[in-house]
This record gives sequence, structure tokens and C-alpha cells, in this order.
Amino acid sequence: MNTSSPAVSNNLVWAILSTLFCCLPLGIVSIVHAAKVNGLLAAGDIAGARDAADKAKKWAIWSVLGWVVLVILYVIVFVVLGVGGAMSGASGY
Repeated sequence: MNTSSPAVSNNLVWAILSTLFCCLPLGIVSIVHAAKVNGLLAAGDIAGARDAADKAKKWAIWSVLGWVVLVILYVIVFVVLGVGGAMSGASGY
């Protein structure tokens, strides 16, 4: 009989990376959920561990998506302001 608990990835690496390189608040939520996984597994709550792992993954993905959206908005604003500044400077000549 196998007494070991099933393998449930806690997604902690992704949570930490998304916190460091993407969106800090959403990444912290991901870390909190990832930190719960091993404790829930040790307590025998496999369903709870899977739920926490899924939430950690979801929040890490949202963190990355939030960062991508902010970068896209920054690029759009930079290009619009860059083009607008170049046009207003050229109109004075």
C-alpha cells in the first residue's frame, strides 16, 4: 500500500518569479496560496492542496498578464507622446 501523499505542485517558483518580475500585489497573493499547499498535503487535505495550488497558479498568471498589460500601455503612451512631441516640435519650424 502506498502511504505517500499524491504529488501536487505548489507553484511556489512561479509565484515568486511573478512577484519579483511582474506585479507585486498579485504575486504576493500567489505566494500565500502556494505556501498553503504543503501544509494541506501534510494534513491529508488533498482537495484543499489542489485548490490552493490552482489558486497560486491562477494568481501568478494574473500577475504576469497585469505586467504585460502595463508594458503595452506604457509603450502606447510612450509612442503617442513621442509622436506628439515630435510633431509639435516640427510645427515651429
